[in-house]
Amino acid sequence: MSKTQEPVTIKKYANRRLYNTGTSTYVTLEDLAVMVKDGEDFVVFDAKTGEDITRSVLTQIIFEQENKGQNLLPITFLRQVIRFYGDSMQTLLPRYLEVSIDSFTKEQEKFREQMTKSFSTGGFNMLEDQVRRNMEMFERAFSMFLPFAKKEGMMEDAAAAGAGGEDINELKKQVHEMQKRLERLGERNDK
Repeated sequence: MSKTQEPVTIKKYANRRLYNTGTSTYVTLEDLAVMVKDGEDFVVFDAKTGEDITRSVLTQIIFEQENKGQNLLPITFLRQVIRFYGDSMQTLLPRYLEVSIDSFTKEQEKFREQMTKSFSTGGFNMLEDQVRRNMEMFERAFSMFLPFAKKEGMMEDAAAAGAGGEDINELKKQVHEMQKRLERLGERNDK
């Protein structure tokens, strides 16, 4: 993504048309969404008053995307955001959301790089490792509920104690089947 030094200026006219002063063309909200996805920075000004209306135009782009059925924002999240308006924490929320989304974006990029690297080498080791780590995490979480259980054979002890043994045995069976599938996939890729 190549970013320009100065943000592109977009003017919004009374007839609701948006004018890109950088390209001297009229643009749509969809065009602006593509610019955002491409990392191109822009500001939107009301052509008559000169007021910066970038925030409302970006919000309108989100509204349009949500109306197209690409529901990215959960209802509970939207309700929580609405609750923050007028609240004493309102001033902290924007910065918190910025930091959170920035962190999420960085982690997403790392994950994509790992997936690309893993699949380009033809191995499913990363997926196997992730399944293994998830299982270890489950066992650690489960041990919090049974603090005196031994780590080895912990699930069998829980089943014998009647603490959801059927569910745990079913989960173990599913994990075992998943491991077999992963091993078969790994064997296919080695050929």
